[in-house]
Amino acid sequence: MPRIPTVDTTKIDTTTKATLDAVKAKVGMVPNLHSTLAHAPAALNGYLALGNALAAGLLTPRQREIVALATGQANQCQYCLSAHTLLGKGAGLSPEGVRAAREGKAQDAQDNAVAALAARLIETRGAVSDADLAAAHNAGLDDARILEVVAHVAMNVLTNFTNNVAHTDIDFPVVPVAIAA
Repeated sequence: MPRIPTVDTTKIDTTTKATLDAVKAKVGMVPNLHSTLAHAPAALNGYLALGNALAAGLLTPRQREIVALATGQANQCQYCLSAHTLLGKGAGLSPEGVRAAREGKAQDAQDNAVAALAARLIETRGAVSDADLAAAHNAGLDDARILEVVAHVAMNVLTNFTNNVAHTDIDFPVVPVAIAA
């Protein structure tokens, strides 16, 4: 049961309603995360703007999903793990790749660096070591990609924390937080 329900779209301003309609037109539905964030239009619009900006960045769709899965696992956000497991499959992650991402790993060296950095950012609250940065650089991440990983982690922390606070109803195939043995 949600602690913060989704907005009643009959009781929101026309601008926020138009924003949710645009989300529906783009992705085919209005995920409950968006309808929850719509209680605070500034938060919803900030999230969407950051997501749109980062989608035009250097990280591949697969790498963006790896960051989302690693961050969601670290923050134990079942909503985001469920959503990004589905989205990760669409971005080319196999079930093994999804599991690895949740563990902060990947097969490809650069993807592995992305996953490891995302996990370390959460684990250290952003205070990664020189060795962590050197490992990322040595695996082929330039400074721009490192900063995009930071930005993606920050965006995913917003959604993880929102869902963990709100207990957002999961509107994707449900994935358990515990990684199966």
